[in-house]
Amino acid sequence: MESQRLHKVLAQSGVGSRREMETLIEAGEVRVNGVVAQVGSQVEPGDRVTVQGRPVRLKFGEAQVRILLYHKPEGEIVSRDDPDGRTTVFATLPKLKGEKWVSVGRLDYNTSGLLIFTTSGALAHRLTHPSFEIEREYAVRVVGELSDLQMRQSCQEILLEDGPARFEAIRDQGGEGTNHWYQVVLKEGRNREVRRMFAVLGCMVGRLMRVRFGLIGLPPRLKRGHFEELDARAVQQVLDWAGMPPVIRGEVTVPGPRRPRTPRPRMEAQRQTGPLRKVRAR
Repeated sequence: MESQRLHKVLAQSGVGSRREMETLIEAGEVRVNGVVAQVGSQVEPGDRVTVQGRPVRLKFGEAQVRILLYHKPEGEIVSRDDPDGRTTVFATLPKLKGEKWVSVGRLDYNTSGLLIFTTSGALAHRLTHPSFEIEREYAVRVVGELSDLQMRQSCQEILLEDGPARFEAIRDQGGEGTNHWYQVVLKEGRNREVRRMFAVLGCMVGRLMRVRFGLIGLPPRLKRGHFEELDARAVQQVLDWAGMPPVIRGEVTVPGPRRPRTPRPRMEAQRQTGPLRKVRAR
């Protein structure tokens, strides 16, 4: 087998996304046959690779891709380790042997909703890279109400401290009392972007929930804190949409919705059937 780029092979091996692997290589955290690797290094079968001192079992070629949908509740952090001891989303995911769940983007500690995990670092990289402009859709509850002029302004340009931002679409969903709901769509994933945009418009976000990422909608029956794995047909649909080569060979049996491994007093989510569909905020 011909040699392949190191960061690509590491991503295929489930260590992390391509971008994360490039960062580790630049920091000198990756060694090939005992030698510190450089960006652009090549590897081939038989090479010994360590990442931060830990040996990695390399996987060349394309492996079976798995995709997991998780309904993240508020109060969980999207990180494997947290110095403050907060609950991480990875603590409840099913264990993998020889692979690693890679999160497709992040959600803030106080943001709930759809979070996607995959065993393919290449897929995670493709779905989160800014050049692909994947739509993210959120249901937002704010204190206050936007005027028609402010709604139009939000789809043109709002100046934030890290540059201009805008919604691709915004829809008034109504509300009661001082609380008002909006449905917004944007193509970026900057830190706390939705909250900061509404703050500039004079409204404080009380609740934020992601209901769609690209063509993948949050399954209506998937309870908070539960996950659901896509079947082979749905995985192939995502790969086709992302413009990646097919890797599914034959039918693959995957589990339905599962309870988290940590005990939670919640009912088990039901399995989603049929093709993926967009879910609109209510």
